[in-house]
Amino acid sequence: MRIEYHRTLLADRVRNQAFHEALKRVIVPGQSRVVDIGSGTGFLGFMAAKLGAKRVVLIETAEIAALAKRLMKANGFRNIEVVPAHSTELDPPERFDIAVSETLGNYAFEENIIETLGDARDRYLEPDGILIPQRVRQYVCPVTSAKLHAGLSTWDAVGFGLKFDAAKEMGLNNIYVRWLEASDLLEGGRATKQWDSADLAKPTKTTRTGQIAWEMRAKAHITGLALWWSADLVDGITLGTGPSDPRTHWEQLYLPVLEPFDVASGETLTARLRSTTSYGEGTNVTWTVTVADAKGRDRLKQTMDLKKGFLP
Repeated sequence: MRIEYHRTLLADRVRNQAFHEALKRVIVPGQSRVVDIGSGTGFLGFMAAKLGAKRVVLIETAEIAALAKRLMKANGFRNIEVVPAHSTELDPPERFDIAVSETLGNYAFEENIIETLGDARDRYLEPDGILIPQRVRQYVCPVTSAKLHAGLSTWDAVGFGLKFDAAKEMGLNNIYVRWLEASDLLEGGRATKQWDSADLAKPTKTTRTGQIAWEMRAKAHITGLALWWSADLVDGITLGTGPSDPRTHWEQLYLPVLEPFDVASGETLTARLRSTTSYGEGTNVTWTVTVADAKGRDRLKQTMDLKKGFLP
């Protein structure tokens, strides 16, 4: 992993301020013991120490752990320990009052935060310990902008009498990281709905499923779905990645359909989403859109699967 990635994290003032406020709210100066899992450069653990934590342990499996040690010494911290290991494969050195992990991706769970914090909850925390973040909510809104899908359909214009339909279909079974505007979304984003909520302080499944329906009040041209998330770091402090939230280094996700379609007023558009994440298998997402007429009869169905978007 290149250092540039970590620069983008530290340049994200919205993210940094939210985690600082969350840590400040729960750290008891001179008493709290904090573990930062997936610590990267050590930034969150360094903030915890600055806020008065009694002891801080940074756990990081990547090569960046060596840099975290250098930065720790350069900043004069004496109450921080860096452990170069994966938290789930490590015998916890002790129990902690607070476990923090910023292992959130553009797709919230792609970095396996559910498994990471589930293990931290069970093996690293005191019985009354605090996890940061505590809950993640996921949101979905139909995309009506034509430009996003058009950019993925250039296979149609290769020319020279050649057909690239199979390549186009593979590309449309993919998820794209994009900046989205309210104008790209159904009803200017007012049609946004929550499709998932994961309570990380309790046993939580790594397979996430949701079904959302929109009863159309006007005709719309649908080109895909937009996804984003918000995280409750602690009570009262939320970090969001939606188009209307303060901009962070995270972007929204565009999930295209295979063929854009119109939905008439009075019809019902339904989206079914399913994701699986694990250390061993990585991340997969499937999304299905259906349209039912005013009498409830399905007239259109398209199913996309991220597994189909990769070369074998």
